[in-house]
Amino acid sequence: MDTREWLIDRHGAVCAYCGHKTRDATITLDHVTPRRGQTAYDRRDNLVLCCRPCNAKKADQPILAFLLHNRSRAINLLTYGDHLSAPLLEMIHQIAGPEAVARAERLKDPEYPYRD
Repeated sequence: MDTREWLIDRHGAVCAYCGHKTRDATITLDHVTPRRGQTAYDRRDNLVLCCRPCNAKKADQPILAFLLHNRSRAINLLTYGDHLSAPLLEMIHQIAGPEAVARAERLKDPEYPYRD
């Protein structure tokens, strides 16, 4: 299964940055760490689903700058980017903050009774 299909199967066609749900046909893949011509960055642990507006806003910005500009992007990545590499996850956890990290962990528990 290719990465795009794998992510859609895992999360649905939801933007990892803004949480916007869209059609499978219009969701794009985004390199969290811009690849700048290097194929090593095409790994699953560096790719997320992304709506077209967020993909255009991020462009080739470093992920740190993109997340610091809008902290809610990091909070969304706690859910839709849980497959990312350990260094990226550590940075996302620090930006999102301990309360958001704890909430994301609670929501992963299938027995947790409170859903959004």
